[in-house]
Amino acid sequence: MLNKKVSDLLNVQINKEMFSAYLYLDIANYYTFKGLDGFANWFTVQAKEEMDHAIFFMTYLQNNNVEVVLEAIAKPTMSYDSLKKPLEEAFKHEEYITASINSIYEEAVNQKEYRTVQFLQWFVKEQIEEEKNSQDLIQKYDLLENVIYMLDKELALRVYMVPSLVL
Repeated sequence: MLNKKVSDLLNVQINKEMFSAYLYLDIANYYTFKGLDGFANWFTVQAKEEMDHAIFFMTYLQNNNVEVVLEAIAKPTMSYDSLKKPLEEAFKHEEYITASINSIYEEAVNQKEYRTVQFLQWFVKEQIEEEKNSQDLIQKYDLLENVIYMLDKELALRVYMVPSLVL
């Protein structure tokens, strides 16, 4: 049986991952409204990845005989006053998610919950990719600000790939 404190944190993380998906759908909607379908596509794919992450956490809890508790998903409340602002907000959000996963990891180590530590190692690595992708988008935006259309076309080529995780 998993440690109660660790399993509670994992349950909370499910909600954070679902909020991430909601946030990225909100950003995709913003870019669609602005006529940047490539940006919208990129964030829609990102939303699907975040939903997969939530399901990974759910499955891990279920496989360890822990009840999954689904809470309400908060409405994204960010407002975007420029095309760059959602990119910056996405990066901040990924830093928040990284801190959350690191916190769960630390608690799992403290509680000697080694199977959870092993499970979370995938997410620790994934967050490196998530933050890098967000930073890269901001850097590309800055480099190509005057040719945003070209970046939009590049982002339109992103394809959703189901991540693999052995539970």
